[in-house]
Amino acid sequence: MPLDHSQIAPLMCLTQDGTGVAHGAQAERLCSAGARWIQLRMKGAAEDELRRQVDAAAEACRRHGAVLIVNDHVEVAIEHGADGVHLGASDRPWEEARLVLGPEQILGGTVNGDDVAERAGLILDYAGVGPFRFTPTKEKLAPVLGIAGVQRLAGLLGPLPCWAIGGVTAQDLPALRAAGVRGVAVSSALHEGGRLERNFEALMAAWEAAEARAG
Repeated sequence: MPLDHSQIAPLMCLTQDGTGVAHGAQAERLCSAGARWIQLRMKGAAEDELRRQVDAAAEACRRHGAVLIVNDHVEVAIEHGADGVHLGASDRPWEEARLVLGPEQILGGTVNGDDVAERAGLILDYAGVGPFRFTPTKEKLAPVLGIAGVQRLAGLLGPLPCWAIGGVTAQDLPALRAAGVRGVAVSSALHEGGRLERNFEALMAAWEAAEARAG
């Protein structure tokens, strides 16, 4: 699988609709602040606009040495130089996406049940485990896992790198770090108040403190 573990960053930073800032510009701001793993997530966008934003985000990530993952859109990710794709539980089947992506690009997916975790290790390069708690950014939300659910699935995933996803805040990071995840995917907590840079720095500081406490 193509994921080099040296690429793994503790914060998977999702771009967000409705902020008044274009997704490509969000990626640039996050990379400039130190983010090294960006997931571009545009829901319901026209394809030409999606392609423009993926192109801009890919250019920013290349310049900063960051990984760019595109949510859902396999062909767009390939054609515009992204590093890979993340697929939700109800999106395109993982097996089909892997055939299209080939072995050289990163494939991540959302894992929210024991049966899904068993399949993930055979196909995915990383897993997003969640939802950790309710999040308004996600429609058709799967059952919330909480700490116990995240810990159980992280254990089932074994060596497959996993990030906790869904409603994560800085206050959750010590417990999630102890639950065995490699990091967290953040959206609402990252974009709160439009303070991308400040929020990123606070989340990184909280993760590093959790790491230090864990020894």
